Amino acid sequence: MSPLLRTVNRVLLGLAGLVLICGGGAVLAAGLGLSVPSWWPWYGGSDVLISAADRNRWRDQGWWWPTVIAALAVLVVLALWWLLAQLRRARLAEVLVDSGDGEGALLRGRALEGVLAGEAGTLDGVARAQVALTGRRASPQARIRLLMEPHAAPDEALGRLTDEALAHARDSAGLAELPAEVRLRAVKHRAERVS
Repeated sequence: MSPLLRTVNRVLLGLAGLVLICGGGAVLAAGLGLSVPSWWPWYGGSDVLISAADRNRWRDQGWWWPTVIAALAVLVVLALWWLLAQLRRARLAEVLVDSGDGEGALLRGRALEGVLAGEAGTLDGVARAQVALTGRRASPQARIRLLMEPHAAPDEALGRLTDEALAHARDSAGLAELPAEVRLRAVKHRAERVS
């Protein structure tokens, strides 16, 4: 998930939570008969949230319904954008390779992922490697998961991954840098008997 989308999610969830807590607290305070400030919209248990006068107040104004419809349309568009952003795949479809002649070439992201995973999988002590490219096509980032054998030395595998596989991928794609997040996990295995 991109940092922008993560920030939008947190802000939206925070605002929704704040509105729900304030609205629920206001209704609960009025319903329990607690003393409320004079500007409070509800005063007691028999009070309604929207009175008949409030509901009919703007009905005769010519600008009211177009404004309500426009505001609701904007809310629907924003909600659809947010939903589609959640469903969008985080993987990078293509990587922009600088060909040196002022033009650029596009490399399929899956191809670079496959080569990087294949080379990482051949490292000593690595049982399996999974790679996903994220970010932008001019500045990709790699998320790598390594499944380590029981006898593996994680520091050596990580060093070789950085010096060999990532360096080869970076150089072959003509990238100035290829930042990577590497997660290591051990293969589940039975305890060995020592005799």
